[in-house]
Amino acid sequence: MIQGRVYRSGQLTNEAISLESLESLHKDSKAVYWLDVVKPTREQIDHIASTLSIDSTHAEDAYNGRQRPKLDMSGKYLYINAYTLEYDKETRVVETEEIAIFVTENGVITVRDDEKTDLAPIIRHWDDSAAPGRHGVDYLIWGLLDVIVDGYFTSLELLDDEIENLEDRIFDTVRHDTELQRLTYDLRKALVIVRRLTLPMREIVGPLMRQDVVPISAEMALHFHDVYDHVMRVADWTESLRDLITTLLETNLTIQGNYMNSIMKKVTSWAAIIAVPTAITGFYGQNIPYPGFDEMWGFWVSSAAIVVISGVLYLVFRSRDWL
Repeated sequence: MIQGRVYRSGQLTNEAISLESLESLHKDSKAVYWLDVVKPTREQIDHIASTLSIDSTHAEDAYNGRQRPKLDMSGKYLYINAYTLEYDKETRVVETEEIAIFVTENGVITVRDDEKTDLAPIIRHWDDSAAPGRHGVDYLIWGLLDVIVDGYFTSLELLDDEIENLEDRIFDTVRHDTELQRLTYDLRKALVIVRRLTLPMREIVGPLMRQDVVPISAEMALHFHDVYDHVMRVADWTESLRDLITTLLETNLTIQGNYMNSIMKKVTSWAAIIAVPTAITGFYGQNIPYPGFDEMWGFWVSSAAIVVISGVLYLVFRSRDWL
């Protein structure tokens, strides 16, 4: 699937964009274009690479995918590899989409494996604004990165809510340890994925806001500063959530240990109480005469000793909160 936009003098034109028109658009200094290719074939990638003089390594990366987020600078273009994120609360899985972005002097080409990312909001913003004509590809690439980074906040908000729910459940009176451990594992796994894909975004946005590295206009450099600030907030938020989930895991283990210690104290206390009548009856059960043997008063004395000593032990253990 191929879609795109062509802007002239800041206005959206009715020009149909296709791979066949890419060469003429690339040579047209008055046009600013965006070409989006979903599930490209090998021939389509080769056509884009030959038309834009893209290095074969970058073309191979865009076709095969599975690259880390990065920014490579060439003399004729920029190659950006980034990921979008979406956290599913039902399955507790982070859905990702890899986007390969080629930035030329007057165009942006995006290559995707599917259409998970909704680009409609930024497309409407491009169409309603004269900025693509005034700022060129700077504005287009800023819009794409801004949408990607804003999507990180949505996923982190959902993860934050899940962790708050986990906090409440850890201290419930009725505990479900297996379920809590599974939830903790799923959240830790999701945060690992988020961290792995969001932290390298600093390496992508950082050079774009420095005009001595990438030729970005001064006005658009301020916009990239804003995106970089959002990336840093995402990084800090991700790290704080990872620390929090680790703390919750340790707290859960501590609670389990304390609960087990409480159980052991109770079991030990009851064992001590039961040991008293066992010792007395065991002693009087020997096959030798004892004081009160074969007498009613001996039975009542031994029974009273069992009750009194057991009662004293119970009160002592109770006062020390061992029962």
